[in-house]
Amino acid sequence: MPLELKKVAPVELRSVGLDERWLQDRIMDDPTLLGLGELEIAGREHRQPIGGRIDFLMLDEEGETYYEVEVMLGALDESHIIRSIEYWDIERQRRPQFEHRAVIVAEQITSRFFNILRLLNRAVPMIAVQLSAFRMDNTIVLHAVTVLDVVEEIADDGVVDEVVDRAYWEKKSDSASLAVMDKIVSSLRTGSVEPRLNYNRHSAIALGTTGYYFCWFGPRKSAGICHVEFRVGREARESELSSLQEAGIEASPHRAYNISFSITMKGLEEHSAIILGVLRRAEEASRK
Repeated sequence: MPLELKKVAPVELRSVGLDERWLQDRIMDDPTLLGLGELEIAGREHRQPIGGRIDFLMLDEEGETYYEVEVMLGALDESHIIRSIEYWDIERQRRPQFEHRAVIVAEQITSRFFNILRLLNRAVPMIAVQLSAFRMDNTIVLHAVTVLDVVEEIADDGVVDEVVDRAYWEKKSDSASLAVMDKIVSSLRTGSVEPRLNYNRHSAIALGTTGYYFCWFGPRKSAGICHVEFRVGREARESELSSLQEAGIEASPHRAYNISFSITMKGLEEHSAIILGVLRRAEEASRK
């Protein structure tokens, strides 16, 4: 039976009688609605010294990165951006031993504010999520699109908030986690390919050769675990993702073009052929 085509257009939540409290409740029930992965809610309406409250304070699976999340209905505005940066700055001073991300969630993010966020992202690690609502009969469907991400910015144009040295990452990461990255990098080195690493403070360690950066490493404090994200392009992503998953690697799609997974040295040794194969193809694509 052929699939039926149904055209839908986004609606404003207020226009169907739903408010910001309703949206916050849905995010509280399922934080994955934001499209940022498996995040734990560390606090809701978290009080700030300046008198305001963060809508959500979230923490990643590894317990290493906090996300200061501000949610608003309608179109993004200046006050929302300022408030989000203020909350991010307060929380990073409270917990300087952790990484922090300022997350802005709005129903509409216009090109004007996208450009402003993109500029700010050079100094503040910001993530912008456009959360659109669609009405289908008596059902509301929420669809999140990450329109700005810290790693996305590095991937697109090499702009980073601050470049650091390897010693910085040696202090903040487990040595076995860095060893996983080093093993991958050395394995990609050939007579015609010389890897180059860019150590960034607030995002990841970017890997490239003669083209754009195509892979990003996030060595963890957790013993021996290294997060890997790489860009393969929209057309190749499904086949490359399937090959990793079929080999038993818990890989997942990320944004429009990327694939991400976490791996240990043991896992890398067991699956070295498939992992290095997809990364070599990603490297080749980065030079075209």
